[in-house]
Amino acid sequence: MDTGTRHQLPQLSDFPPEQVNPTVRLLLEIIHEQQAQIHALREENQALRDEIARLKGGNPRPRIKPSKLEGGKPGEDQRKGQGRGKNKRSKTRHMQIHEDVVIPPQVEVPVNSRFKGYDDFVVQDLVIGSHNIRYRVERWVTPAGETLRGQLPASLDGGHFGPTLRAFVVYQYHHAHVTQPLLLEQLGEWGIEISAGQLSRLITEGHDAFHAEKDELLRAGLAGSDFIHVDDTGARHRGRNGYCTHIGNDFFAFFASTDSKSRINFLALLRAGDPRYVLNDQALAYMAHQQLPQALLEKLATLESSTMVGDAAWQGTLEGLVITNERHVRIATEGALLGAVLTTPINPDLVIISDDAGQFNVLIHALCWIHAERGIHKLVGFSPAQRAALAWVRDEIWAIYQALKDYRKTPSAAARAAIEARFQTLCTTKTCFAKLNEALVRLHRNGAELLRVLDYPQIALNNNLAERDIREYVKKRKISGSTRSQAGRRCRDTFASLKKTCRKQGISFWQYLLDRLKATESTPWLPDMIFGARGRAQPARGP
Repeated sequence: MDTGTRHQLPQLSDFPPEQVNPTVRLLLEIIHEQQAQIHALREENQALRDEIARLKGGNPRPRIKPSKLEGGKPGEDQRKGQGRGKNKRSKTRHMQIHEDVVIPPQVEVPVNSRFKGYDDFVVQDLVIGSHNIRYRVERWVTPAGETLRGQLPASLDGGHFGPTLRAFVVYQYHHAHVTQPLLLEQLGEWGIEISAGQLSRLITEGHDAFHAEKDELLRAGLAGSDFIHVDDTGARHRGRNGYCTHIGNDFFAFFASTDSKSRINFLALLRAGDPRYVLNDQALAYMAHQQLPQALLEKLATLESSTMVGDAAWQGTLEGLVITNERHVRIATEGALLGAVLTTPINPDLVIISDDAGQFNVLIHALCWIHAERGIHKLVGFSPAQRAALAWVRDEIWAIYQALKDYRKTPSAAARAAIEARFQTLCTTKTCFAKLNEALVRLHRNGAELLRVLDYPQIALNNNLAERDIREYVKKRKISGSTRSQAGRRCRDTFASLKKTCRKQGISFWQYLLDRLKATESTPWLPDMIFGARGRAQPARGP
């Protein structure tokens, strides 16, 4: 018998009603569960075989997608080309012309001919090459013996490489993902005399102004936003596993690489550079909610309204209160960090949207519907009844999702009640598919966070933005690998944040770099643009 052949599984309808008892139902459920496990193991086995083939230099099993040649509507291909060229905008009307070249006829123009003007033909090109400037700084000695010297332009920052070259290096490395060896070779071919060490310094050093603007992005974003998206990904540093956390929304993006992705780490990031630990009502309430022992709560309550500045001061406080248990230290630290976060200029109604990673479940938390449905989407039904139940559940989920999208546009009490009732009916339905029932129980358990939009109609229903933003960091990691120096790690975070924010604000990243390095001040301060978009009061700018 061919073990790879998929047989029709027995169903309850295959048995006479008098033979259907609890034992038969249990056995059928076990058979279906085993079939699901066999299916998962087959998929895993094929994935492993493909990986082995790849490592041995072979080719994995090809994944041939269905043809799309027959997928369109009749006559669709014929209509695609119609109207091409209509309403086409002129690309050269407002283009700056750097050089005019007049081309006369190739034959001699007869006498008494009339000149009828020009037929313009615009060609775009690039001027690529080195442009070396020698600044001859004058020195004068006055009759009194005082030496007078000219001053170099401030945009040089005391270095031997101009602002355009420095902007190009940053742009190529952080925006175009050009590796350092290739960038060094490129500059050498263009006649730029620069060493590998100097190129590395241009990439990682002398960017304090960029770091300061990036740090202000987070403060402005947390204070001026109604909601933020959060996510994290791996980020190796010095040969060790680390993590990069993304915080952002439609107006800004902030990346921070650290050695941990714990809740302590996330709350520390939400402080936006504030080093304080604060014991206040919110901090103690959080600790009580996390079931910190009453005796320890009473100890910490004696320090209510206290502020500790810096990690060392907080650790000293814990040691002084004899709080040494790992779990107790974690809960107390999380509470003190949360207390500090709530004393910063953060929006008190800020909603955090995540993919259900536990470290992000703080403040007002909302869940992504795409991630919530993903666990159900992965289920495989092995009988007509199971497949029908799975299809019905997925249809209901997306129907509720569409209802929530409509609710965001026009909220009403009637629409809210209908959505809540439909969600409750879905999650409490018992199907013939045990795994599906477990998934519905999980969905019901997360109901408050999935339906958070009913209380805050302005928030998003999914976390797709965070996944799109953090993909930028993942691409850089795959191309350039891990970071080695702390300066390189910080620069990667800074320029990823500034680049994504510029894109969201409709600003050319190249023009932004030129503006900052040439100090022309033609591009606005990015944190101010976040507040302009959100219309909230601006806090004082940090140092």
